[in-house]
Amino acid sequence: MQKDLTKGSVFRVLIQFSLPYLLSCFLQTFYGLADLFITGQFNGADAISAVSIGSQVMHMLTVIIVGLAMGSTVTISHHVGEKDLKKAGRAVGNTVTLFLIFAVLLTAGLLLGVNGILKWISVPTEAYSQAKIYLIICFAGVPFITAYNIISCIFRGMGDSKSPLYFVAAACVLNVALDFIFIGGLSMGAAGAALGTVISQTASVVIALVTIRRKSFGLSVKKEDFRPHKTSMGGILKIGIPIAFQDGLIQVSFMIITIIANKRGVTAAASVGIVEKLISFFFLVPSAMLSSISSITAQNVGAGEYKRGARTLRYGVTIAVSFGALMAVICQFFSPQILSLFTDDAMVVEMGTQYLKAYVLDCIVAGVHFCFSGYFCAYGYSGISFIQNVASIVLLRVPGAYLASKYYPDTLYPMGLAAPAGSLLSAIICVAVFLIWKKKFLPSSRTSLR
Repeated sequence: MQKDLTKGSVFRVLIQFSLPYLLSCFLQTFYGLADLFITGQFNGADAISAVSIGSQVMHMLTVIIVGLAMGSTVTISHHVGEKDLKKAGRAVGNTVTLFLIFAVLLTAGLLLGVNGILKWISVPTEAYSQAKIYLIICFAGVPFITAYNIISCIFRGMGDSKSPLYFVAAACVLNVALDFIFIGGLSMGAAGAALGTVISQTASVVIALVTIRRKSFGLSVKKEDFRPHKTSMGGILKIGIPIAFQDGLIQVSFMIITIIANKRGVTAAASVGIVEKLISFFFLVPSAMLSSISSITAQNVGAGEYKRGARTLRYGVTIAVSFGALMAVICQFFSPQILSLFTDDAMVVEMGTQYLKAYVLDCIVAGVHFCFSGYFCAYGYSGISFIQNVASIVLLRVPGAYLASKYYPDTLYPMGLAAPAGSLLSAIICVAVFLIWKKKFLPSSRTSLR
C-alpha cells in the first residue's frame, strides 16, 4: 500500500499516481452527472434544478472536507518521505480523531440549518420542496461522505492512489443502478437521486474498511496515535485550514453565481446547473494534477529531493493546460449537442450553450493555478493559495458575474466569462509569487520544513 514517490522518472511517477486519482475523481463526479442525466430523463426542469442545486451544495461540502484533509495527505507524505513511519502513524490516528469530531458537528449543523441554506441560495419556488428533501437525505449521509474522502486522503498520503479508485468504482456502479430504481422505477425524483448517492457512498466506506483490515497498511497505527497530538494535529490544521477556507470560498462564489442565475428563473437555473456539472467534470484533470503534485512533491520534500518537486510541477501544468485547451475547443463547436444529452428543453440548451462556451475557457487558465496550489501546499505554504483565490473571487468572479447578469439580461455568455477572468488573476499571482520567492520554496535544508 505504501509507495515511494521519490525515485524513478518524474513524468512516469506523475502519470502513474495521477491516473488512478483522475479515474477516482471521474467516477465520483459521475455520481452527480448520472443523477442529473437520469433525473432529466424522467422529470422536468423543477427536478433537474433541485438536483443540480442540491448536488452543488454537497459538492461544496465535499471540497471543503477534501481541502481540510489535504493537510493530512501532505503531513503523512512528508513523514513517509522522511522514512519516519512512527510520525506517519500518529498523523493517521490524529486524522481519524479530528474528522470524526468534525463529521458529527457538521452533520448536526447542516440538518438544523437546511431551511436557512435553501433560503440563502434562492432556490426557485418550483424546485424548493425537492431540493429540501434532497439536502436532508444527503446531510444525513455526511459522516459516510467524510469517512470515504478521509480514508482516500490517507491512502494517497501513503503514495497509494489505486485503492481509492477501487472503492469509488464499486460505489459508482451501485449509484447508477439505484438511480434507475429510485428515480425511474419508483418515481422518487430528487429524493431518489440523494438516496442513491448516500447508499453508494456508505458502501464505498465499508469496502475501504474491509480493504484496510485485509491489506498491509505499511505502518503501525497504535491506540495512543488517536489521542490529539499538538505537533501532528497542528501540522494537519496549519496546511488544511487555509485550503478548506480557500475551496469553501470558491464554492461560495459558485453558489452566489447560482443565486444570480436562480433569480433569473428556473430555466436559467437549470442551464447554469447543468453547465456547472460539466465544468466540474472538465476540471477533473487540473484537480488530479493539484492533488498528485501535492502528494508527490510532499514526499520529495520529506526526502530532500526538491528539484523533483519542481519538475513535477512543470509536467503537471503542461498536462492540465493542454487538456483545458482541448475541452475549450470542443465546447466551442459542440456545446448544444453536449447539453442535449441532459435535457430536451430547447431553452435550457440555448442558454446553457451561451454559458458553457464562455465558462469552458476557465479550464485553460485554472490548470495553471491549480498546479501551483498543489506545489505550494506540499511545502506548507497553503496560505498562498488561499490569498490568490480570495483575490480572484472578490475582485473578479463574483462582481463580474453580477455585473454581467445586470447589464446583459438576455444572455448568459458574459456571465460565463467571470470565472476565467478570475482564474487568470490567480494564475498571474501564482507565477509571480513562484518567481519572486523561488528560493523560499526550494530550501537548502530539511530542517526548514519541519
